[in-house]
Amino acid sequence: MNTLLGIGSRIRHDAFGDGVVINLKASGYTITFIETGVKILKFDAPLTILEALEPDSDLVSLFDVEQSLTRILQRWVDQTELVPLGDKWKGGKLILKPGRADLSTKEMPIDAFFHKIVMVRDRLRVLEQRINASPLDDEEKINIQQYITRIYGSLTSFNLLFKNQQQQFAGEKTMADV
Repeated sequence: MNTLLGIGSRIRHDAFGDGVVINLKASGYTITFIETGVKILKFDAPLTILEALEPDSDLVSLFDVEQSLTRILQRWVDQTELVPLGDKWKGGKLILKPGRADLSTKEMPIDAFFHKIVMVRDRLRVLEQRINASPLDDEEKINIQQYITRIYGSLTSFNLLFKNQQQQFAGEKTMADV
């Protein structure tokens, strides 16, 4: 059978008798049979179509649903992506030495400093997404987005710490970058 049946279609099956399609699942049709109850049959099961109804045009596959949920969760969850520090910096220290001799030097593990930079980047991304989803008009969104792009540009100095180039900060893109 090459035709996809919609909910409410009436069919006849050699073993189970007359039935009505009550649901479509990834595994096949859910059919209520008059004499034998509810059965799930594969889409290619041998059936005689008594009355075919068109499936709803808004049917989506489980894959489509999973992809949509993944995009939504990535957009709205304030979750930090695992971003590796460049190998040459692992175990290193950031040393801040003041210009005045009467002040002490400040040391910090580079990986702790890097983690804070990644958190700033991730929070900027969430801010961008919230602005894009907000009821602000397009001109206001563009103006705010330009400020965020400039912030990314200011943070490009820290790109030397990133192991993977695709995870680095990017400021304004030129036509060559697009």
